[in-house]
Amino acid sequence: MTSTGIRLDAPAPGWAIDADVVVVGSGVAGLTAALRCTAAGLATVVVTKARLDDGSTRWAQGGIAAALGEGDTPEQHLDDTLVAGAGLCDEDAVRLLVTEGPDAVRRLIATGAHFDTDETGAISLTREGGHHRRRIAHAGGDATGAEISRALVEAVRTRAVRTIENALVLDLLKDEDGRTAGITLHVMGEGQHDGVGAVRAPAVVLATGGMGQVFSATTNPSVSTGDGVALALRAGAEISDLEFVQFHPTVLFLGADSEGQQPLVSEAVRGEGAHLVDAAGTRFMLGQHELAELAPRDIVAKAITRQMQAQGAEHMYLDARHFGAAMWEQRFPTILAACRSHGIDPVTEPIPVAPAAHYASGGIRTDRHGRTTVPGLYACGEVACTGVHGANRLASNSLLEGLVFAENIAEDIAAGVSTPVQDKAVEPSSPEGPDGEPVPLLDPAARIQIQRIMTEGAGVLRSADSLAEAAGRLEAIRADEHKAAVPGVEAWETTNLLLVSRVLVAAAAAREETRGCHWREDRPDRDDAAWQRHLVVRITPERSLDIRPTASATFPPTVAATPLEP
Repeated sequence: MTSTGIRLDAPAPGWAIDADVVVVGSGVAGLTAALRCTAAGLATVVVTKARLDDGSTRWAQGGIAAALGEGDTPEQHLDDTLVAGAGLCDEDAVRLLVTEGPDAVRRLIATGAHFDTDETGAISLTREGGHHRRRIAHAGGDATGAEISRALVEAVRTRAVRTIENALVLDLLKDEDGRTAGITLHVMGEGQHDGVGAVRAPAVVLATGGMGQVFSATTNPSVSTGDGVALALRAGAEISDLEFVQFHPTVLFLGADSEGQQPLVSEAVRGEGAHLVDAAGTRFMLGQHELAELAPRDIVAKAITRQMQAQGAEHMYLDARHFGAAMWEQRFPTILAACRSHGIDPVTEPIPVAPAAHYASGGIRTDRHGRTTVPGLYACGEVACTGVHGANRLASNSLLEGLVFAENIAEDIAAGVSTPVQDKAVEPSSPEGPDGEPVPLLDPAARIQIQRIMTEGAGVLRSADSLAEAAGRLEAIRADEHKAAVPGVEAWETTNLLLVSRVLVAAAAAREETRGCHWREDRPDRDDAAWQRHLVVRITPERSLDIRPTASATFPPTVAATPLEP
């Protein structure tokens, strides 16, 4: 493992606290890891960018996939996941997910999450794209993420897990041997801690969520600026498969100039029988895939985009008028309210929809214990690349992945900590910052430029020309260092966005084929002979990007593939 020798330009930490493990992020992955570590007797600190319930988890509408229904099996769930992943899933990682998934969901229910049930009391299950069986458990109709977040946040507070809210993670701390030693962070606002500080811990779990904000239109909340991936890159960790960004096919169209987070129209709406149509009311998914509107998301997103191009339209429509008012109100109250707040009534008119950036299938490369290539650094949830999703995530596998891999991470950390912090006398740490040369910070005004460059050049449909132009424009922003900003949240976020965007574009340009949610107009065919493998990216000490393919679709072991030593 090679250090990059770079870090964000930030003031030296003015305060520090000690822990056994620090978890960065408060979605399903982060809070599950924190609860399991706490239950194992480890002094755990949760750091989150906004409030505990402000991550991407609470926005998840559809549900959580697991083989819970009669007649369904983990093997069938595995088959659907492998098909959606387009030949790039790590089958062992998928088998772990689908085998441990049902019990992980039951433990989530035991923690306090309430899922919708039928008249017999059994969990209600629906279908989504790519699933051949009803295996999606949901809550509150279309408010699954909100219910899971509520239950986990309540459990964290009940168990008095130490939390630091409104805090942006900056960089990884390492000891003299190159092992993880904690993080630096900036707390936004007054409280027990304020400004830049440090949490010293031998284990760091990154569960920072996605990077949807690198695009102009996304379903991701404003906090999803790729901070975890950027931190890992600067720390010398390997990133994989960042070119595979899933664009959700059905996002409420608010106008061509709309930017930032857009309302999602869950795939579960199509799972219950809604149809995709053009302005004339013609269904266009029939004949394009055996599952029609329930085809995997990459196929539906590309079909919508192509239909828009062919007809010179800005959007297509999702028609679910046949549901009737009662079904809309009971099954999809959140979506109904969102549509009506924008002047659209799904009960009486089709919903205008268009694809928008939704989920990153790639991220920080990990093994099946969540260990990265930096000893002591773990990752889970959307920030991680476990090999489960391959080239395209199967709908509703994300919440399950967060649950299963977070539990494995907690088990691995607990196995390697022989004397927890609370069992020994600890002198307060002196505030220390990461070593290395600071990266010039970007003017926050560059954020909109980056997002537009990415949408235009690295969106649903890509080509060598579009990616080359995007790379050139991003490099021009990076080279324009005379606009370097003073340290602050917006400058740090924008600098992170640029780094993640550069890696994504470089990987997309290197992968000269079409696979899953990576569509190359100039390379429309899937090329298994050359490209049924992952792309791994790291930053060299010279600050260049080193991109190399793996030998196969199975990830090689991580450098940190041994438990933490006592």
